[in-house]
Amino acid sequence: MCLADLPAFSSKVKPLSWKCVLLVPKAQWLLFTYVHELEPQVFDTLRVEFPIPIYPIGPSIPNLELRDNASGSSDGNFNGVNYFYWLDSQPTWSILFISFGSFNSISYAQMDEIVGGVQDSGVRCLWVSRGNDARFKDGCEDIGLVVPWCDQLKVLCHSSIGGFWTHCGWNSTLEGVFAGVPMLTLPIIFDQFPNYKQIVEDWKVAWRIKKDVRSKDLVTKGEISELLKRFMDQENNEGLKLRMRAKEPQEACQWAIAEGGSTQNYLDAFITDISRSQS
Repeated sequence: MCLADLPAFSSKVKPLSWKCVLLVPKAQWLLFTYVHELEPQVFDTLRVEFPIPIYPIGPSIPNLELRDNASGSSDGNFNGVNYFYWLDSQPTWSILFISFGSFNSISYAQMDEIVGGVQDSGVRCLWVSRGNDARFKDGCEDIGLVVPWCDQLKVLCHSSIGGFWTHCGWNSTLEGVFAGVPMLTLPIIFDQFPNYKQIVEDWKVAWRIKKDVRSKDLVTKGEISELLKRFMDQENNEGLKLRMRAKEPQEACQWAIAEGGSTQNYLDAFITDISRSQS
């Protein structure tokens, strides 16, 4: 990773960020919601730099078997429509899940292109609406479903989900990796840019929507439509390779949270350390 990959913080956020960094050597422990197996060299380097216990206890996934159990639930009801039952009725890998997080700063002009591109592509999708993207509802009932909120991890683990269009927020990135779902990336702010680089360039489990993610130029609906059709085409060789690669970090996550895995071991060690410090 180079300097250009690091997020650009506002003048208000930057002092707080530096203050947090300077306080790290004074901490008793460092906890990460990350998986040791995904980047062991990072934790090796941190342990050289900081003489305190470092525990990667991620990805904080509640259920190892979630991938097999994601199906219809009464918890998925919105406005008389149950999105889990809707997903149950869709073919395997046929649905694109779209969510840009709870803090969506995509411009209205770009959102118009996104909505138009999704509509023109004909790709079936489940879209979690955030303000101005909710207008996708108009005239798209035949290819998609829009909801104000969903159980994202459970949705990603549903067998009908064939792709995840994400803003590359940290929780969304980890959940997409755990579910083994290929991703489309549209980073917007802060840590979303290095997260994007990780899954697109390093792990190669995602495609980019924009060739230059920091460019202010709009991605046109025509470009989006063609990319979505290629991304969701189950006979596309590039897409098949992407899906196969997505299984590798997924397996690392599943091994980590399994009985006796690194996540459990690090969490047990952290609890033991706390207990000793209190005695």
